[in-house]
Amino acid sequence: MARVTTVVPIAQINDLLAKRAFGQAIPLAEAATKAAPRNAAAWFALARGTFGLGRCATADHAIEQAMRLGAGGPDVDFLRALIDHRLGRSERALGRLRALVEAGGPHAVQASFALAEVLHRSGRADELAAFVAAGGAWLNDPRSVLARARVIKATDAARAMDLLEENARSAAPPLERRVSGFEAVRMLDAAGQYRRAFDLATHLHATTGTGFDLEGLLSDARAQVALLKGPAGWCAPIAPAVRGVAMVVGMPRSGTTLLEQMLDRHHAVGGIGEFEGLLALGHGIAGEGLWPDRIASLTPAKARELQRDYLQGAASLRRPGAKVSFDKTLHAWRWLPAIAAVLPGAVCLRIERDPRDTATSLFLSNFHPQAFGWTGSLESIRRVIAAERELAPLALRTLGIPHEDIRYEDLVEDPRGHMERVLARLGLPMDERVLAPQENARTVLTLSHEQVRKSINRGSIGRWRNYEFAFGPQWA
Repeated sequence: MARVTTVVPIAQINDLLAKRAFGQAIPLAEAATKAAPRNAAAWFALARGTFGLGRCATADHAIEQAMRLGAGGPDVDFLRALIDHRLGRSERALGRLRALVEAGGPHAVQASFALAEVLHRSGRADELAAFVAAGGAWLNDPRSVLARARVIKATDAARAMDLLEENARSAAPPLERRVSGFEAVRMLDAAGQYRRAFDLATHLHATTGTGFDLEGLLSDARAQVALLKGPAGWCAPIAPAVRGVAMVVGMPRSGTTLLEQMLDRHHAVGGIGEFEGLLALGHGIAGEGLWPDRIASLTPAKARELQRDYLQGAASLRRPGAKVSFDKTLHAWRWLPAIAAVLPGAVCLRIERDPRDTATSLFLSNFHPQAFGWTGSLESIRRVIAAERELAPLALRTLGIPHEDIRYEDLVEDPRGHMERVLARLGLPMDERVLAPQENARTVLTLSHEQVRKSINRGSIGRWRNYEFAFGPQWA
Protein backbone atom coordinates (compact mmCIF):
# COMPACT_ATOMS: atom_id res chain seq x y z
CA MET A 1 0.00 0.00 0.00
CA ALA A 2 1.33 3.42 -0.92
CA ARG A 3 2.26 5.66 1.99
CA VAL A 4 -0.05 8.68 2.40
CA THR A 5 1.81 11.94 2.90
CA THR A 6 0.11 14.42 5.20
CA VAL A 7 0.01 17.91 3.74
CA VAL A 8 0.39 20.63 6.36
CA PRO A 9 -1.51 23.73 5.12
CA ILE A 10 0.98 26.33 6.40
CA ALA A 11 0.22 28.78 3.59
CA GLN A 12 -3.50 28.64 4.37
CA ILE A 13 -2.85 29.13 8.09
CA ASN A 14 -0.52 32.06 7.46
CA ASP A 15 -3.13 33.66 5.22
CA LEU A 16 -5.68 33.47 8.04
CA LEU A 17 -3.14 34.88 10.51
CA ALA A 18 -2.43 37.79 8.17
CA LYS A 19 -6.16 38.54 8.22
CA ARG A 20 -6.14 38.28 12.04
CA ALA A 21 -8.61 35.40 11.81
CA PHE A 22 -6.96 33.77 14.81
CA GLY A 23 -9.98 31.69 15.79
CA GLN A 24 -9.98 29.99 12.40
CA ALA A 25 -6.22 29.61 12.21
CA ILE A 26 -5.67 27.99 15.60
CA PRO A 27 -7.54 24.67 14.94
CA LEU A 28 -5.67 24.28 11.66
CA ALA A 29 -2.35 25.01 13.35
CA GLU A 30 -3.11 22.57 16.17
CA ALA A 31 -3.97 19.89 13.61
CA ALA A 32 -0.75 20.69 11.73
CA THR A 33 1.41 20.22 14.83
CA LYS A 34 -0.22 16.87 15.49
CA ALA A 35 0.14 15.72 11.89
CA ALA A 36 3.76 16.91 11.66
CA PRO A 37 5.11 17.39 15.20
CA ARG A 38 8.59 18.30 13.94
CA ASN A 39 7.37 21.02 11.59
CA ALA A 40 8.75 24.29 13.02
CA ALA A 41 6.51 26.41 10.78
CA ALA A 42 3.40 24.74 12.18
CA TRP A 43 4.47 25.44 15.76
CA PHE A 44 5.32 29.04 14.90
CA ALA A 45 1.90 29.48 13.28
CA LEU A 46 0.28 28.08 16.43
CA ALA A 47 2.30 30.53 18.54
CA ARG A 48 1.14 33.45 16.38
CA GLY A 49 -2.49 32.43 16.52
CA THR A 50 -2.71 31.74 20.23
CA PHE A 51 -0.81 34.91 21.09
CA GLY A 52 -3.24 36.84 18.92
CA LEU A 53 -6.08 35.67 21.18
CA GLY A 54 -4.14 36.31 24.39
CA ARG A 55 -3.45 32.63 25.12
CA CYS A 56 0.09 33.37 26.20
CA ALA A 57 0.90 30.12 27.99
CA THR A 58 0.00 28.11 24.89
CA ALA A 59 1.91 30.55 22.68
CA ASP A 60 4.93 30.24 24.99
CA HIS A 61 4.99 26.45 24.61
CA ALA A 62 4.44 26.63 20.86
CA ILE A 63 7.24 29.08 20.14
CA GLU A 64 9.63 27.11 22.33
CA GLN A 65 8.85 24.05 20.23
CA ALA A 66 9.34 26.06 17.02
CA MET A 67 12.72 27.36 18.15
CA ARG A 68 13.90 23.89 19.25
CA LEU A 69 13.07 22.66 15.77
CA GLY A 70 15.16 25.37 14.13
CA ALA A 71 12.83 28.34 13.69
CA GLY A 72 14.72 31.62 13.89
CA GLY A 73 15.08 35.09 12.47
CA PRO A 74 13.58 38.50 13.31
CA ASP A 75 9.96 37.31 13.10
CA VAL A 76 10.59 34.59 15.66
CA ASP A 77 12.69 36.81 17.93
CA PHE A 78 10.05 39.54 17.87
CA LEU A 79 7.19 37.21 18.80
CA ARG A 80 9.38 35.52 21.43
CA ALA A 81 9.98 38.96 23.00
CA LEU A 82 6.28 39.87 22.95
CA ILE A 83 5.34 36.60 24.65
CA ASP A 84 8.06 37.07 27.26
CA HIS A 85 6.72 40.54 27.97
CA ARG A 86 3.16 39.30 28.39
CA LEU A 87 4.39 36.64 30.79
CA GLY A 88 6.27 39.20 32.89
CA ARG A 89 9.78 38.23 31.76
CA SER A 90 10.84 41.82 31.22
CA GLU A 91 14.60 41.30 31.10
CA ARG A 92 14.37 38.62 28.44
CA ALA A 93 11.96 40.72 26.40
CA LEU A 94 14.15 43.82 26.64
CA GLY A 95 17.26 41.91 25.55
CA ARG A 96 15.63 40.59 22.39
CA LEU A 97 13.95 43.88 21.52
CA ARG A 98 17.12 45.93 21.96
CA ALA A 99 18.94 43.53 19.64
CA LEU A 100 16.23 43.93 16.99
CA VAL A 101 16.31 47.73 17.27
CA GLU A 102 20.10 47.83 16.98
CA ALA A 103 20.08 45.47 14.00
CA GLY A 104 17.84 47.79 12.01
CA GLY A 105 15.87 46.26 9.18
CA PRO A 106 12.12 45.86 8.77
CA HIS A 107 11.52 44.91 12.41
CA ALA A 108 13.35 47.84 13.98
CA VAL A 109 10.37 50.19 14.08
CA GLN A 110 7.95 47.61 15.49
CA ALA A 111 10.59 46.50 17.99
CA SER A 112 11.04 50.12 19.06
CA PHE A 113 7.36 50.47 19.90
CA ALA A 114 7.43 47.20 21.81
CA LEU A 115 10.61 48.23 23.64
CA ALA A 116 9.01 51.53 24.70
CA GLU A 117 5.97 49.65 26.00
CA VAL A 118 8.05 47.16 28.02
CA LEU A 119 10.07 49.99 29.55
CA HIS A 120 6.85 51.75 30.54
CA ARG A 121 5.16 48.68 31.96
CA SER A 122 8.21 47.67 33.97
CA GLY A 123 8.46 51.12 35.55
CA ARG A 124 11.70 52.19 33.81
CA ALA A 125 10.72 55.80 33.20
CA ASP A 126 14.30 57.08 32.96
CA GLU A 127 15.23 54.45 30.39
CA LEU A 128 12.10 55.24 28.39
CA ALA A 129 12.97 58.94 28.41
CA ALA A 130 16.52 58.17 27.26
CA PHE A 131 15.23 55.90 24.49
CA VAL A 132 12.89 58.60 23.18
CA ALA A 133 15.61 61.25 23.46
CA ALA A 134 17.96 59.07 21.40
CA GLY A 135 15.65 59.55 18.40
CA GLY A 136 15.14 57.11 15.58
CA ALA A 137 12.87 56.47 12.63
CA TRP A 138 10.13 55.09 14.86
CA LEU A 139 9.47 58.57 16.28
CA ASN A 140 8.36 59.72 12.81
CA ASP A 141 5.51 57.23 12.98
CA PRO A 142 2.22 58.70 14.29
CA ARG A 143 1.99 55.78 16.71
CA SER A 144 4.91 57.21 18.67
CA VAL A 145 2.60 59.78 20.25
CA LEU A 146 1.95 57.40 23.15
CA ALA A 147 5.62 56.98 24.07
CA ARG A 148 6.33 60.69 23.59
CA ALA A 149 3.37 61.67 25.75
CA ARG A 150 4.46 59.29 28.51
CA VAL A 151 7.80 61.07 28.63
CA ILE A 152 6.35 64.58 28.32
CA LYS A 153 3.84 64.10 31.13
CA ALA A 154 6.61 64.23 33.73
CA THR A 155 7.17 67.91 32.93
CA ASP A 156 4.06 69.00 31.00
CA ALA A 157 1.06 66.84 31.85
CA ALA A 158 -1.41 69.18 30.14
CA ARG A 159 0.45 68.95 26.85
CA ALA A 160 0.65 65.16 27.13
CA MET A 161 -3.09 64.88 27.71
CA ASP A 162 -3.83 67.12 24.72
CA LEU A 163 -1.56 65.06 22.46
CA LEU A 164 -3.22 61.81 23.50
CA GLU A 165 -6.78 63.09 23.22
CA GLU A 166 -6.07 64.61 19.82
CA ASN A 167 -4.83 61.23 18.63
CA ALA A 168 -7.83 59.48 20.21
CA ARG A 169 -10.25 61.68 18.24
CA SER A 170 -8.30 61.46 14.98
CA ALA A 171 -8.68 59.17 11.98
CA ALA A 172 -5.95 56.82 13.25
CA PRO A 173 -6.69 53.07 13.35
CA PRO A 174 -9.17 52.07 16.12
CA LEU A 175 -6.64 50.19 18.28
CA GLU A 176 -4.20 53.12 18.23
CA ARG A 177 -6.97 55.58 19.09
CA ARG A 178 -8.21 53.35 21.88
CA VAL A 179 -4.82 52.92 23.53
CA SER A 180 -3.97 56.62 23.31
CA GLY A 181 -7.43 57.64 24.43
CA PHE A 182 -7.59 55.54 27.55
CA GLU A 183 -4.10 56.69 28.50
CA ALA A 184 -5.50 60.23 28.30
CA VAL A 185 -8.56 59.19 30.31
CA ARG A 186 -6.30 57.89 33.07
CA MET A 187 -4.34 61.13 33.15
CA LEU A 188 -7.46 63.32 33.04
CA ASP A 189 -8.95 61.40 35.94
CA ALA A 190 -5.75 61.84 37.96
CA ALA A 191 -5.81 65.57 37.16
CA GLY A 192 -9.38 65.94 38.43
CA GLN A 193 -10.86 66.63 34.99
CA TYR A 194 -13.67 64.16 35.52
CA ARG A 195 -16.21 65.35 32.96
CA ARG A 196 -13.58 65.45 30.24
CA ALA A 197 -12.33 61.98 31.22
CA PHE A 198 -15.87 60.53 31.18
CA ASP A 199 -16.74 62.15 27.85
CA LEU A 200 -13.57 60.83 26.22
CA ALA A 201 -14.17 57.31 27.58
CA THR A 202 -17.74 57.44 26.23
CA HIS A 203 -16.40 58.48 22.81
CA LEU A 204 -13.83 55.67 22.79
CA HIS A 205 -16.34 52.98 23.70
CA ALA A 206 -18.69 54.23 20.97
CA THR A 207 -16.06 54.49 18.22
CA THR A 208 -13.59 51.68 18.97
CA GLY A 209 -15.78 49.04 20.57
CA THR A 210 -17.05 45.90 18.84
CA GLY A 211 -20.19 43.86 19.11
CA PHE A 212 -20.58 41.85 22.31
CA ASP A 213 -23.18 39.21 23.14
CA LEU A 214 -24.24 40.55 26.53
CA GLU A 215 -27.47 38.54 26.54
CA GLY A 216 -25.52 35.36 25.86
CA LEU A 217 -23.35 35.96 28.91
CA LEU A 218 -26.32 36.79 31.12
CA SER A 219 -28.43 33.86 29.91
CA ASP A 220 -25.59 31.46 30.69
CA ALA A 221 -25.38 32.89 34.21
CA ARG A 222 -29.17 32.55 34.65
CA ALA A 223 -29.01 28.93 33.46
CA GLN A 224 -26.36 28.14 36.06
CA VAL A 225 -28.37 29.80 38.82
CA ALA A 226 -31.42 27.71 37.88
CA LEU A 227 -29.36 24.52 38.02
CA LEU A 228 -27.82 25.46 41.36
CA LYS A 229 -31.28 26.03 42.83
CA GLY A 230 -32.58 22.74 41.45
CA PRO A 231 -31.93 19.10 42.36
CA ALA A 232 -28.37 18.08 43.23
CA GLY A 233 -26.31 15.66 41.16
CA TRP A 234 -25.90 17.58 37.90
CA CYS A 235 -22.34 18.58 38.87
CA ALA A 236 -19.83 16.65 40.99
CA PRO A 237 -16.05 16.08 41.07
CA ILE A 238 -14.97 13.92 38.14
CA ALA A 239 -11.18 14.30 38.10
CA PRO A 240 -8.94 13.60 41.13
CA ALA A 241 -8.54 16.33 43.75
CA VAL A 242 -5.79 18.87 43.15
CA ARG A 243 -3.47 20.62 45.56
CA GLY A 244 -1.61 23.89 45.28
CA VAL A 245 -4.19 25.65 43.09
CA ALA A 246 -5.85 28.92 44.07
CA MET A 247 -7.69 31.45 41.94
CA VAL A 248 -9.58 34.68 42.25
CA VAL A 249 -13.33 34.93 41.77
CA GLY A 250 -14.68 38.39 41.11
CA MET A 251 -15.02 41.29 38.75
CA PRO A 252 -12.05 42.96 37.08
CA ARG A 253 -10.99 46.14 38.90
CA SER A 254 -12.27 44.85 42.23
CA GLY A 255 -8.86 44.43 43.87
CA THR A 256 -7.74 41.28 42.08
CA THR A 257 -4.29 42.61 41.21
CA LEU A 258 -3.63 43.84 44.75
CA LEU A 259 -4.58 40.42 46.08
CA GLU A 260 -2.27 38.72 43.60
CA GLN A 261 0.66 41.02 44.35
CA MET A 262 0.25 40.43 48.08
CA LEU A 263 0.10 36.65 47.78
CA ASP A 264 2.95 36.56 45.27
CA ARG A 265 5.20 38.02 47.96
CA HIS A 266 4.73 34.83 50.00
CA HIS A 267 7.67 32.46 49.61
CA ALA A 268 5.35 29.55 48.81
CA VAL A 269 2.92 31.27 46.42
CA GLY A 270 3.57 32.11 42.78
CA GLY A 271 1.23 34.45 40.94
CA ILE A 272 0.64 33.30 37.37
CA GLY A 273 -1.27 36.33 36.13
CA GLU A 274 -4.46 36.14 34.08
CA PHE A 275 -3.81 32.56 32.96
CA GLU A 276 -6.04 31.44 30.09
CA GLY A 277 -6.04 27.82 31.29
CA LEU A 278 -9.45 27.99 32.95
CA LEU A 279 -11.00 29.46 29.82
CA ALA A 280 -9.54 26.58 27.79
CA LEU A 281 -10.85 24.11 30.37
CA GLY A 282 -14.35 25.56 30.23
CA HIS A 283 -14.36 25.66 26.45
CA GLY A 284 -13.20 22.06 26.47
CA ILE A 285 -16.32 21.06 28.38
CA ALA A 286 -18.53 23.25 26.19
CA GLY A 287 -16.93 21.69 23.11
CA GLU A 288 -18.20 18.30 24.29
CA GLY A 289 -21.74 19.74 24.29
CA LEU A 290 -22.05 19.32 28.06
CA TRP A 291 -22.13 22.89 29.37
CA PRO A 292 -23.67 23.56 31.77
CA ASP A 293 -26.50 21.11 32.47
CA ARG A 294 -24.80 17.87 31.36
CA ILE A 295 -21.41 18.42 32.97
CA ALA A 296 -21.82 15.20 34.98
CA SER A 297 -21.59 13.30 31.68
CA LEU A 298 -17.99 14.40 31.16
CA THR A 299 -15.90 11.25 30.99
CA PRO A 300 -13.20 10.77 33.64
CA ALA A 301 -10.61 10.47 30.88
CA LYS A 302 -11.59 13.84 29.38
CA ALA A 303 -11.72 15.43 32.83
CA ARG A 304 -8.20 14.19 33.61
CA GLU A 305 -6.97 15.50 30.25
CA LEU A 306 -8.42 18.96 30.90
CA GLN A 307 -7.02 18.94 34.43
CA ARG A 308 -3.57 17.92 33.21
CA ASP A 309 -3.50 20.68 30.62
CA TYR A 310 -4.46 23.28 33.23
CA LEU A 311 -1.94 22.09 35.81
CA GLN A 312 0.92 21.87 33.33
CA GLY A 313 0.22 25.37 32.05
CA ALA A 314 0.00 26.79 35.56
CA ALA A 315 3.21 25.06 36.62
CA SER A 316 5.07 26.54 33.65
CA LEU A 317 4.16 30.06 34.82
CA ARG A 318 4.64 29.59 38.54
CA ARG A 319 7.81 30.92 40.17
CA PRO A 320 10.41 28.19 40.83
CA GLY A 321 10.15 26.92 44.39
CA ALA A 322 6.56 28.03 44.93
CA LYS A 323 4.10 25.36 46.05
CA VAL A 324 0.86 27.17 45.25
CA SER A 325 -0.09 28.85 41.98
CA PHE A 326 -2.42 31.84 42.23
CA ASP A 327 -4.45 32.30 39.07
CA LYS A 328 -5.77 35.85 38.58
CA THR A 329 -8.12 34.79 35.81
CA LEU A 330 -10.99 37.21 35.30
CA HIS A 331 -13.33 34.44 34.12
CA ALA A 332 -13.56 32.10 37.12
CA TRP A 333 -16.98 33.36 38.25
CA ARG A 334 -18.46 32.10 34.97
CA TRP A 335 -16.91 28.61 35.20
CA LEU A 336 -17.34 27.53 38.83
CA PRO A 337 -19.09 24.22 37.96
CA ALA A 338 -16.13 23.42 35.69
CA ILE A 339 -13.77 24.08 38.61
CA ALA A 340 -15.83 21.85 40.89
CA ALA A 341 -15.83 19.01 38.33
CA VAL A 342 -12.29 19.15 36.92
CA LEU A 343 -10.25 20.96 39.59
CA PRO A 344 -11.79 19.75 42.86
CA GLY A 345 -9.77 21.03 45.80
CA ALA A 346 -8.84 24.31 44.13
CA VAL A 347 -9.29 27.21 46.55
CA CYS A 348 -11.27 30.22 45.35
CA LEU A 349 -10.76 33.66 46.82
CA ARG A 350 -13.86 35.71 46.07
CA ILE A 351 -13.34 39.45 46.19
CA GLU A 352 -15.88 42.22 45.78
CA ARG A 353 -15.84 45.99 46.02
CA ASP A 354 -18.36 48.82 46.05
CA PRO A 355 -20.02 48.19 42.67
CA ARG A 356 -19.94 51.87 41.77
CA ASP A 357 -16.18 52.03 42.31
CA THR A 358 -15.79 48.85 40.27
CA ALA A 359 -17.99 50.24 37.49
CA THR A 360 -16.14 53.55 37.39
CA SER A 361 -12.81 51.82 37.04
CA LEU A 362 -14.12 49.42 34.39
CA PHE A 363 -15.70 52.13 32.25
CA LEU A 364 -12.59 54.32 32.34
CA SER A 365 -10.23 51.45 31.44
CA ASN A 366 -9.09 49.87 28.20
CA PHE A 367 -10.39 46.32 28.37
CA HIS A 368 -10.37 44.15 25.28
CA PRO A 369 -13.40 45.34 23.28
CA GLN A 370 -14.35 41.79 22.31
CA ALA A 371 -13.60 39.66 25.37
CA PHE A 372 -14.83 42.36 27.74
CA GLY A 373 -17.16 44.29 25.48
CA TRP A 374 -19.68 44.57 28.33
CA THR A 375 -17.44 47.25 29.90
CA GLY A 376 -18.56 49.70 27.20
CA SER A 377 -21.50 51.13 29.15
CA LEU A 378 -22.37 51.59 32.81
CA GLU A 379 -25.69 49.82 32.30
CA SER A 380 -24.12 46.66 30.86
CA ILE A 381 -21.49 46.76 33.62
CA ARG A 382 -24.27 46.99 36.24
CA ARG A 383 -26.04 43.97 34.78
CA VAL A 384 -22.88 41.84 34.72
CA ILE A 385 -21.95 42.79 38.30
CA ALA A 386 -25.48 41.86 39.39
CA ALA A 387 -25.18 38.50 37.61
CA GLU A 388 -21.84 37.74 39.27
CA ARG A 389 -23.19 38.65 42.70
CA GLU A 390 -26.11 36.28 42.28
CA LEU A 391 -24.18 33.40 40.72
CA ALA A 392 -20.78 33.25 42.42
CA PRO A 393 -21.79 33.00 46.12
CA LEU A 394 -24.50 30.47 45.29
CA ALA A 395 -22.12 28.31 43.22
CA LEU A 396 -19.30 28.39 45.76
CA ARG A 397 -21.66 27.38 48.56
CA THR A 398 -23.78 24.83 46.69
CA LEU A 399 -20.88 23.09 44.94
CA GLY A 400 -18.80 22.93 48.12
CA ILE A 401 -15.83 24.75 46.62
CA PRO A 402 -13.33 25.73 49.35
CA HIS A 403 -13.24 29.51 49.43
CA GLU A 404 -12.78 32.72 51.36
CA ASP A 405 -14.79 35.91 50.91
CA ILE A 406 -12.92 39.22 50.81
CA ARG A 407 -14.24 42.74 50.57
CA TYR A 408 -11.70 45.10 49.03
CA GLU A 409 -12.42 47.93 51.45
CA ASP A 410 -11.90 45.59 54.41
CA LEU A 411 -8.71 44.15 52.90
CA VAL A 412 -7.25 47.65 52.67
CA GLU A 413 -8.34 48.40 56.24
CA ASP A 414 -7.00 45.17 57.75
CA PRO A 415 -4.49 43.54 55.37
CA ARG A 416 -2.86 41.43 58.08
CA GLY A 417 -6.09 39.87 59.29
CA HIS A 418 -7.19 39.02 55.77
CA MET A 419 -3.83 37.58 54.74
CA GLU A 420 -3.67 35.40 57.85
CA ARG A 421 -7.13 34.03 57.05
CA VAL A 422 -6.41 33.47 53.35
CA LEU A 423 -3.04 31.84 53.97
CA ALA A 424 -4.56 29.55 56.61
CA ARG A 425 -7.09 28.45 53.98
CA LEU A 426 -4.15 27.66 51.67
CA GLY A 427 -2.41 25.74 54.47
CA LEU A 428 0.44 28.24 54.66
CA PRO A 429 1.98 30.23 57.52
CA MET A 430 1.92 34.01 57.64
CA ASP A 431 4.75 35.76 55.78
CA GLU A 432 5.28 39.43 56.65
CA ARG A 433 6.29 40.23 53.09
CA VAL A 434 2.70 39.91 51.90
CA LEU A 435 1.96 43.22 53.66
CA ALA A 436 4.30 45.12 51.33
CA PRO A 437 3.03 44.33 47.81
CA GLN A 438 4.65 47.52 46.47
CA GLU A 439 8.03 45.82 46.90
CA ASN A 440 7.11 43.05 44.48
CA ALA A 441 9.53 43.34 41.57
CA ARG A 442 7.34 41.21 39.31
CA THR A 443 6.22 43.09 36.19
CA VAL A 444 2.50 43.85 36.33
CA LEU A 445 0.73 43.86 32.97
CA THR A 446 -2.82 44.52 34.13
CA LEU A 447 -4.50 47.91 34.14
CA SER A 448 -3.47 48.27 37.79
CA HIS A 449 0.24 48.25 37.00
CA GLU A 450 0.80 51.79 38.33
CA GLN A 451 -1.36 51.50 41.45
CA VAL A 452 0.36 48.37 42.76
CA ARG A 453 3.70 50.18 42.91
CA LYS A 454 2.26 52.10 45.86
CA SER A 455 1.79 50.79 49.40
CA ILE A 456 -1.69 49.61 50.40
CA ASN A 457 -3.92 52.67 50.66
CA ARG A 458 -7.54 53.85 50.58
CA GLY A 459 -7.01 56.25 47.66
CA SER A 460 -9.42 54.55 45.26
CA ILE A 461 -12.23 53.96 47.75
CA GLY A 462 -15.20 56.19 46.92
CA ARG A 463 -13.75 57.14 43.56
CA TRP A 464 -17.19 56.85 41.99
CA ARG A 465 -18.28 60.07 43.69
CA ASN A 466 -16.18 61.99 41.17
CA TYR A 467 -18.61 60.62 38.55
CA GLU A 468 -21.79 60.75 40.61
CA PHE A 469 -23.51 62.47 37.69
CA ALA A 470 -23.38 59.17 35.75
CA PHE A 471 -25.03 56.93 38.37
CA GLY A 472 -28.80 56.63 38.61
CA PRO A 473 -30.95 55.27 41.46
CA GLN A 474 -30.63 51.69 40.16
CA TRP A 475 -27.12 51.67 41.67
CA ALA A 476 -28.27 52.47 45.19
